[in-house]
Amino acid sequence: MAEENLRFDGRVAVVTGAGAGLGRAYALLLGSRGASVVVNDLGGSRSGDGKSSNVADQVVQEIKSKGGKAVADYNSVIDGEKIIQTALENFGRIDIVVNNAGILRDKSFARISDSDWNLVHDVHLKGAFKTTQAAWPHLRQQKYGRVIFTASNSGLYGNFGQANYSAAKLGLVGLNNTLAIEGRSSNINCNVIVPTAASRLTEDILPPDLYKELKPELIAPVVVWLCHESCQENGSVIESAAGWASKFGVSVQNLSNLRFLYENHPEFSMFPTQAIIPGQMALMSSSLITSAIPGKQFDLSQVLHGEQYLEVYERLPTTGTIKNVCKVIDVLDKGRHAVIIAGVDSYNEDGVKLCYGEMSTFIVNGGGFGGKRTSSKAIEAQDPPSRKPDSSVEAKTSIDQAALYRLSGDTNPLHIDPDFAAIGGFDKPILHGLSTLGTAVRCVLMQFANNNPELFKSVKARFAKPTIPGETLRTDMWREGNRIHFETTAIESNKKVISGKYFHFSC
Repeated sequence: MAEENLRFDGRVAVVTGAGAGLGRAYALLLGSRGASVVVNDLGGSRSGDGKSSNVADQVVQEIKSKGGKAVADYNSVIDGEKIIQTALENFGRIDIVVNNAGILRDKSFARISDSDWNLVHDVHLKGAFKTTQAAWPHLRQQKYGRVIFTASNSGLYGNFGQANYSAAKLGLVGLNNTLAIEGRSSNINCNVIVPTAASRLTEDILPPDLYKELKPELIAPVVVWLCHESCQENGSVIESAAGWASKFGVSVQNLSNLRFLYENHPEFSMFPTQAIIPGQMALMSSSLITSAIPGKQFDLSQVLHGEQYLEVYERLPTTGTIKNVCKVIDVLDKGRHAVIIAGVDSYNEDGVKLCYGEMSTFIVNGGGFGGKRTSSKAIEAQDPPSRKPDSSVEAKTSIDQAALYRLSGDTNPLHIDPDFAAIGGFDKPILHGLSTLGTAVRCVLMQFANNNPELFKSVKARFAKPTIPGETLRTDMWREGNRIHFETTAIESNKKVISGKYFHFSC
């Protein structure tokens, strides 16, 4: 985190459970970056027993010894209004709430008592609710706030002996989802961190060698970034461990998405548009595209994804070997620019045809070779009906989405290198067209197919304008029998980024 960029001077942060582990790491980093920090910790054991002021006092002294500003608070998170009052009395405002306090009362489901259930829910779920609710009117009045909730892999995926803890942690995801919506108009961003780190809650759960590697200090930069005024992430669930943070396009906020994320899910599946990637990689790693225009040479700064078609014939495997047969279908001269239309048939190891992909590649300054302007061979995009959409869904992209999407195999520097993007005529790196398409298809699949990839048959899309990472995409949908017409608009720029799209169901 660059010193000149991530400063918190003038900001006031409350960190609950800040006496040790993750909370301590958050408080120390925020304090070192100029924030005034309320170090809240009841000082009890990890099961919630006892009370001591020592741990909070020690963290306050650490912050002050390095020139920072901090004050201790020893209240229970159930008394969240008292914690926020500590911030107001000492620093005059509240800007950031990091809900980190937690306890464990692990028992098998049959042995959980009412007390085990209630205490865990009081600290994790009710405590986060009370503390955040106490800060909420102040955040709304000043039109600014950053709120962090702490969930767990146990909440997302389940874990033996933690029914009480798992339910509370996933409840925080639901709370965050709603507050992200309610706070949006007041510039209050709410996000969930799902950390895997060494702490008092995991010291006898994680293997010793792994425990030593999972330092809280490796999680803290992710959380502190989410607390910064320049971070526009809102409503996200971000898993972080050992310095890594990940966010896939499909989110665990909707449990039906686990089929695309979790390898042990009974219906573990490939997301339909992922079938485009192997064919695209085969095309771009061959000389078919670069040699398609006689006498013309071009580089990746001139290459844009123009249109895409995908039709699936068989269920897509989650593992295996795929054979791709590629061909150039047509080459068009658009005057100054050119379009290369290529098709890919993909087969499994037994020779069964899995899918067909057709990609139109737009070559900037690649025209003028005297070729034809139109083609009768390409599968055409189709405009939607003229009536109002039957449904509209918004989805916010991450500012890091292009960087993450590169892991799919499309490493064109146009999507990450500002200098390279400038050569291509863009003010900043743009999002991959297929990432935008995946976001739109996800909305359609959720809205009309109950998120079932088995109902996906085909999709066609025209990439009209680039999406800038961080923009909010609105997908408008019109149903016509088994066909869904849809278009996607970037709300911030009010530009249509994908047009002429349609989606076919298999039944």
